[in-house]
Amino acid sequence: MRTHVEFVSTHFPAYPEEDEGVNPDRFGKRLAEFFAAELPKHGFSVAFIAAEDWGWLVELENPAFPLWVGCGNYDEKPNAFLCFIEPSKPFVRKWFSKIDTTQKIEGLATIMNAILLASDKVYELKWWTKDEVQT
Repeated sequence: MRTHVEFVSTHFPAYPEEDEGVNPDRFGKRLAEFFAAELPKHGFSVAFIAAEDWGWLVELENPAFPLWVGCGNYDEKPNAFLCFIEPSKPFVRKWFSKIDTTQKIEGLATIMNAILLASDKVYELKWWTKDEVQT
């Protein structure tokens, strides 16, 4: 199940002093804001965005299970970003139930891919799973 997307873009630079809300040299708020504006157009309601130590979290409204997208810069190459969907596994447990996340996660990945491709703001787009090692 694809849950991680990396790409290169010059369209999401850090805000001045953005890393004060996250760790030094970490940023991605503009990218999180971009997804927060675009995802509702495709049926995904955004609850909020928030700073985390690794970058920015876009929390989505999803009653069945917690669902969010992480956005941050990626040190693999200049102007690179990494976004990841959580949960990143095909099932989650809630109380005594096992909930299949596959359809929701794949749907979100498909929409994110379409948003990124339609934006003309990214290149070198590459999806991978949580378990794939990147080199």
